[in-house]
Amino acid sequence: MLDLVRPTVEFAAADQKAPRVAIVCDLAEENWASLDLVGLMLEEGLREFEGAVEVIRLCPPMRRRFTNADCDEPKLSFNADRILNRFWDYPRWLGKQRDQFDLFHIVDHSYSQLVHHLPADRTVVTCHDLDAFRSVLQADQEQRSCAFRAMTRHTLRGFRKAARITCDSLATKNDILAHGLIDPDRLTVVTNGVHPSCSPKPDPESDEQANRLLGARRTYDLLHVGTTIPRKRVDVLIEILARVRRRIPEVRLIRVGGPFTAEQTALIRRLDITDAIVELPHLERKVLASVYRRANLVLLPSEREGFGLPLAEAMACGTAVVASDLPVLREVGGDAAEYCAVGNIENWADRITRLLTERSSDRESWKRRREHGIRQASHFTWAEYARRMAAIYSELLGISDARLEIAPAASKEDIYEESSYHRHNRPGRQLSGRTSDRSGI
Repeated sequence: MLDLVRPTVEFAAADQKAPRVAIVCDLAEENWASLDLVGLMLEEGLREFEGAVEVIRLCPPMRRRFTNADCDEPKLSFNADRILNRFWDYPRWLGKQRDQFDLFHIVDHSYSQLVHHLPADRTVVTCHDLDAFRSVLQADQEQRSCAFRAMTRHTLRGFRKAARITCDSLATKNDILAHGLIDPDRLTVVTNGVHPSCSPKPDPESDEQANRLLGARRTYDLLHVGTTIPRKRVDVLIEILARVRRRIPEVRLIRVGGPFTAEQTALIRRLDITDAIVELPHLERKVLASVYRRANLVLLPSEREGFGLPLAEAMACGTAVVASDLPVLREVGGDAAEYCAVGNIENWADRITRLLTERSSDRESWKRRREHGIRQASHFTWAEYARRMAAIYSELLGISDARLEIAPAASKEDIYEESSYHRHNRPGRQLSGRTSDRSGI
């Protein structure tokens, strides 16, 4: 069973000044949509406590020294700007704010170098996974330059100094404990939420925008949402599409989250499936929800994930999901999703074909599957996320206000109680083995 903070929030009394909480966000120019979403939804959720706490999102604009329209190596130049901004500009800018706030919450663990410039005893860091630290924690599996590892060690030292670490999942908490990075009493699991736009209910305006992007409805539309970095295994996704297309020629893949890499594009051409793929840009949340609803299946073939937000979002929209058989994805999807071994293309193709057949031939079974997914996704809300974070802030600040005690919502522990995953994945067990290219520096 998860050890979640009870959402009893106690803040400033009537005669006290409301504490100021800074939500420290990623540089917007880095375009990490899921992490930007965390900061936005946390700020929105904390509005419930208006008058008892003042919340402000902090993030300076990126100072560009090397990036310009005419540079010969735009990626290299941008990464140089990222390094300087993360390790020089942002820390110094934020350090000037340290006396302006009572508590700081860094929503991305890969920015933990900022803790060195803040009052650590009043700083919370949200850890999505340990991928950013892999070059130090598992150097044999993640070979990086000496300079990169030095930056990583500096960031990890900041991470370990924070007063409280919140984790998106029990899998991440177990990884932290297995490496002995943080004392158990400083770790709390606070699961992510599903955006309110992710609903099975139609949204005529957004649905019409999705229709313009995708054309007439198709019987066999598969959807993948996410970046194309290596851990997402888009190469496997492409191979799966080609294999399924041999059985169902009408099948189509819809891709949301950025362009394919050169290697992925070459694979698509080699497999001759260019005409079976629709690439969409990053979408507004409501339009993305419409695309989820239009899809027949959502696929998540990643080999590593920190939470797997598309899994929860798809289920909330009433769309069935086939995901990689990873502990963290089972933690989120429960028995409402289908799972396949990472990289087993034949297994994936068989499962997808069976589900597409079920959808067209067994309406009652499909309806039950859909409803089960919606129920599972309902456990993850950003409002609950904000309430639990507010309880942590209250504890760290040592202040109370009986007016703001909140009755516990339906317990998330119900999701996990007596599940096979949580019986066999206690702290100190085997690592889930996730890695990431998220840091990308």
